Amino acid sequence: MSTIPKTLRYSKTHEWVRIEDDTYTIGITDHAQNMLGDLVYVELPEPESQFENGQECAVIESVKAAADIYCPLAGEVLEVNEAVIENPQIINEDPYGQGWLFRIKPFEKEATDLLSPAEYTQQVASEAH
Repeated sequence: MSTIPKTLRYSKTHEWVRIEDDTYTIGITDHAQNMLGDLVYVELPEPESQFENGQECAVIESVKAAADIYCPLAGEVLEVNEAVIENPQIINEDPYGQGWLFRIKPFEKEATDLLSPAEYTQQVASEAH
């Protein structure tokens, strides 16, 4: 099983969130990129677009499948990672680092729906059975 960083929070739909003051960086988990396989295309939201918690906000395609990315909390997109649009493989190689997808300014400070690393680890383990 892949490593699940203890410093992040997670959504039930396999997005991770790094909380940095007023900015939250979003990406997909190592588990998600493993399930998808080699990524070939990424479509990210436009800066300044706004999303509700759980709303589709991006699309990732691999040689095997396409997957919707859901915004793990309500907010406004501040920045997108242009590097992963040009080279989606970065997500496969470094999903928690250089492979981040976008940054948002959340509408609310409390990210109550997000899972702790331990809760996400349990979810991934239960899906494997």
